[in-house]
Amino acid sequence: MTVSKIRVLFLCVHNTARSQMAEAFLRAFTGDEFEVYSAGLEPREIDPLTVAVMRERGFDLQGHYAKPLSEFLGKVHFGYLITVCDRAERECPTFPGMGTRLNWSFEDPAAFQGTEEQRLAKFREVRDGLELSIREWLVFRGSW
Repeated sequence: MTVSKIRVLFLCVHNTARSQMAEAFLRAFTGDEFEVYSAGLEPREIDPLTVAVMRERGFDLQGHYAKPLSEFLGKVHFGYLITVCDRAERECPTFPGMGTRLNWSFEDPAAFQGTEEQRLAKFREVRDGLELSIREWLVFRGSW
């Protein structure tokens, strides 16, 4: 008997930082328990600082790319839709095949203005917050 994996979609505006980080963390922490995806309302290229701060933690984002939400709308059933910013939470439509919807509000590190070192610090702050949120969610769900 084959048990289907729970599908999780992380959604943010551009799919360039927060949702990419969350996807990588959940996939790494749970192995085969979940099918993990990320998407954006207005996808753009992954921010190089996202790649850099994830590499610091041993994650290689090679092969990751920004995907539009439309790639999944009405085509894939998700057990969880987790928005990682308030704008995505406000603008994401309810669609068929969506299970539990959660919102984790994280600042967009790509929008942060400052020196290169200050920007890196903001990306690290968001990365670490997402990792903590995922670990806590897994404990709450009883999956950790």
